[in-house]
Order: sequence, then C-alpha cells, then structure tokens
Amino acid sequence: MNRPLLWVALLFGCLLTAGGLYAWHKAIPYQEVVERGPSPEAQANPYLAAEHFLRQQGLVVEHANGLEQLTSLQPLGSSLLLLGDRSNMTPRQADQLLEWAKAGGHLLLVAEALWDDDTGKSDDLLLDRVQLRQTFSEGFDKPAPVGKKQPPDLTKLYVDNETPATYFSFDTDFNLIDPQHLAQFSANSAKASHLMQVNFGQGSVTVITDSELWKTRNIGLYDNAWLLWHLNQGTAVTLLFNSDVDNVFSLLLRYFPQALVALAALTTLALWHAGMRQGPIRPPASKARRQLQEHLKASADFLLRRSGQNSLLQALQHDILRTARRRHPGFEHLDTPEQWQVLEHLTRQPNLVISQALGPPPAKRLSSADFSRQVACLQTLRNAL
Repeated sequence: MNRPLLWVALLFGCLLTAGGLYAWHKAIPYQEVVERGPSPEAQANPYLAAEHFLRQQGLVVEHANGLEQLTSLQPLGSSLLLLGDRSNMTPRQADQLLEWAKAGGHLLLVAEALWDDDTGKSDDLLLDRVQLRQTFSEGFDKPAPVGKKQPPDLTKLYVDNETPATYFSFDTDFNLIDPQHLAQFSANSAKASHLMQVNFGQGSVTVITDSELWKTRNIGLYDNAWLLWHLNQGTAVTLLFNSDVDNVFSLLLRYFPQALVALAALTTLALWHAGMRQGPIRPPASKARRQLQEHLKASADFLLRRSGQNSLLQALQHDILRTARRRHPGFEHLDTPEQWQVLEHLTRQPNLVISQALGPPPAKRLSSADFSRQVACLQTLRNAL
C-alpha cells in the first residue's frame, strides 16, 4: 500500500472518530409520545372505558348484539342496559323486555321520544309502557348570556341524608315527568329530572334522558362512573348499544367478495346463454336487388299503415281537381255536377266512373280489391287529364 494513501486513511479515521465523540457528547436523549388515536376496539365500542371500570369493581360485563339473546339471560341478578337506538323495536319485543324486568331483572333504557299531548303517547314503546314521559326542559332553547361563562348545570342525587350529593353531567335539554308518581327515586338538575327508577314487578326499570355521560370521553368526569356502578351493583351487566346487525349480503361482501364477483359473472353468463338466438341468423338482403319499384311499394305501404285508405284516396282526388283547374279556367267555381261534366269532356270517361272516383270516401274500410279498383279508377282519370 502506498504511504500517501495510508496517511489519508489514518487522517480520515481520526476525523471520523473525533466527529463521533463530539456528536456523542452533544447528543441529548429524549422521549417522544406519538399519539395514534383510539384503538380500533375503542372506536367500535364507545362504552369501552365504562366496561373496564365495571370489571374493576368486580362486575361481569358482556355484550349483546340483539334482543334475541334476552331469551338466555336470567332475570334475577342481571342488568340489561339498552344504550342504542330502539326505533325499530316491535311491540312484541317491548313486551318481552318488560316481562323480563317483571321477573326480577334490572332494565336500564334511554328515553328516545318526546311526549305528544295531542296523541297521548310518544314513539318510545318502552317509555309509554313504564308510564313515564320525556319533554324539553324549561330553558333548553334560551341562549346563554353573552360574555359571561355559566357554570355547568349538573344533575344531583342524594343517596341518603348522611352522605353528600353526587353530581352527573346529563344533557339538561330534556326532562322526565312522572305523572303517576311511580318513581322510587330521581336525579334532578336545576330545572329538570334526568333519571328515574320505577319498581316493575320483582325487578326495576331505570330511565335516563341520555347516556353520553358514560361514553369514554365523559365517564371520568364528576361522579358519572360511580352512578353507573351504583345502578348496577351486585348484578351481571349486559350492554346492548349496537342493535344494527349486518345482514347476510353485507357479511358476504365483507368476508367473501371474490365469491360474490364469481357469482355475478356466472349469472351474467347464464343470462347471456339463455338469451342466445336459436338457429342461424338471417343474413341481410343484398343492396343490389333493391329497385325503384320496391322503394315505391315500401313507401306506399308505409303511408297506408300510417295515414289509412281515405288519406291516399283524398290525395289522388285533390291531384285530379288541381289538374282540372289548370286545364279548365274557372273550374273551381262550378258546382259538383258541372265539374263532373267538364271532367267527362276532358277525360272521355263516363259520368258514372267520375262520380264513383270523386265521391266522398267510404265510412268503412274497403277491402283490398275494392281499394285497388278505386285507386285504378282515380289514376285513369288523372292520366286522362
């Protein structure tokens, strides 16, 4: 190895070592937290934090995707939380739920519809059967004072006279009414009630105005988590918050898209095969054999189908009268008998032929022979002019 190259390599190694030592002394280690958002499980389950909290308190928590699982759910020692949409619930399903509560279960539901004084009911089947009503609160549409921050209107509940009140962040735009005074206890804000519990047979039914306070972003506020535990303590909890079960087609589209594509292709091929012509296709007629006479015949057939016999006969009659006016000045001012005499003189045809040809069109459709005879008579007169 040449000595100059050796010195260059040593110099380069020294510079590299010195640079590394300098960077090592100047480098400051640090930690960075990368926020990746909620997990897919949390995105699919807005009550995931509530479930974890209840399990930490020793409660058994399960999911239900439909009311069909209610048949296997024992009422005694069980709580069923209906936190999802119930607009598609049938009266039979509503009766089954309330029978389950009467047998000793605890049913918690969110009031979904407002009471209508005109019809004497709401669109919430369960709420009407429990005999509770939901309305707007007194100040739900009043705007907040400008420039002044208002403290939150929390819902308050006293468990007994010895412990302080607990506070919850219910939506204060809605209010529960108990016209029959059936509620065993309620939780109220300044101007409305947001939670009522009614004894129902051997069980109980709890009605709330909204369940937003138990979703992941709100359950840690105030005493929201404690209320969820208090209402379900000592029971096995089943949550039903998503009753929109996928149908067969959506499941096939999600898990077997290739099978659906193949089925569509096979269906298209089967329809194409079923729609095929039977036998050979008739070749188009040769253009060389089409003559003027054929075109005239086709045009006449078209006019006959479109306008009828009388239209063709009247066209020939008008043509004869127009030619007669040209051959005999003042022809149009003559009476009909005189016109026929003039035509008899000009065409050398008998008066009977002229009267039959220029007479009014027949009311009924002529036969093919009579129509051809009438056309021939008119053509004879026209050619004679």
